[in-house]
Amino acid sequence: MTLALLADPPAAFATEAERRRAVAERDGRADGHFVYAVRSTGVYCRPSCPSRAALPENVGFHASPEAAEAAGFRPCLRCRPNEAGRAERGVRAVALACRAIEEAETPPDLAALGRASGVSPSHLHRLFKGATGVSPRAYARAVRAARAGKGLREGASVTRALHEAGFNAASRFYAEAEDRLGMSPLAYRKGGPGAAIRFAVAPCSLGRVLVAATERGVCAILLGDDPEALRRDLEARFPRAELVAGAGDFEGLVARVVGLVERPEADAALPLDIAGTAFQERVWQALRAIPSGETATYTGIARAIGAPTSARAVARACGANPLAVAVPCHRVVGAGGALSGYRWGLERKRALLAREAAATEADGD
Repeated sequence: MTLALLADPPAAFATEAERRRAVAERDGRADGHFVYAVRSTGVYCRPSCPSRAALPENVGFHASPEAAEAAGFRPCLRCRPNEAGRAERGVRAVALACRAIEEAETPPDLAALGRASGVSPSHLHRLFKGATGVSPRAYARAVRAARAGKGLREGASVTRALHEAGFNAASRFYAEAEDRLGMSPLAYRKGGPGAAIRFAVAPCSLGRVLVAATERGVCAILLGDDPEALRRDLEARFPRAELVAGAGDFEGLVARVVGLVERPEADAALPLDIAGTAFQERVWQALRAIPSGETATYTGIARAIGAPTSARAVARACGANPLAVAVPCHRVVGAGGALSGYRWGLERKRALLAREAAATEADGD
């Protein structure tokens, strides 16, 4: 089963049979791929038009509104196929708001974002949260934190990184820095020396799983076959942190993660400590919204987060995900359902999806 919100349209509705089915079902996914014209009325419509169905023998298809008008048809006044659809306008509004936030020196308020995107502030807030999973204000905080982190990594002083990231007050910067960077700004600038990360490697049905956690929560779940290779991967992710073998109560956390690998459809409610760029966090949030037993495509995720042309960037964000299974990048597939792009191996991806599909079928019995 494929998540309807995020799925790609089937082969761009290339055949007449697919187009007739889309019109009969008023399938909104077909909008933008073709229009249909009714010879008896001289009107053309988008596939999702709610108007009364025409006789099949009176219906023809055109690749675009321009093609339909060149053939002598006029646009339907109800679905307005020569204008951007409602969903498309919403995606465009969110994309414009994201761009306005990312390009502004200081975070713009909701009214300014509404003017930039061409919709009311309240409507934009609903659109933005629906598309990205976070509010415009939270997205702006992530953008500022990413700027500050970049400045600190490049050697800027804390004061300079603060101002260049758009923080007007040092107090605000320090209040947000611990949550967004996972440590103090000065420690982050130095590469995280002294940050303690507990970890352990345990066997599971997919080979070995490394679980690592800070005081805030799980920061890495890595799958593989070689425990030493998994440890090196963890060291590369946190080059200056103090890696400590987990013991005592840590065994319980590892057991919960192993349970999640064995039953990826379960909700382990793990405490997570994960931070990335603003774009990566939007992708990871969308991944966690995909229900167990369902899949999404890279293009579908890109559309859902308001960046419809960023499928490749979505794939890179999936590859950068440090939390296997907990952030379910295994539920993202290529066009047509092809398995591709899983950093821990396609066989593991196939196994995880098969387990979720079996659990979904069992629940439906």
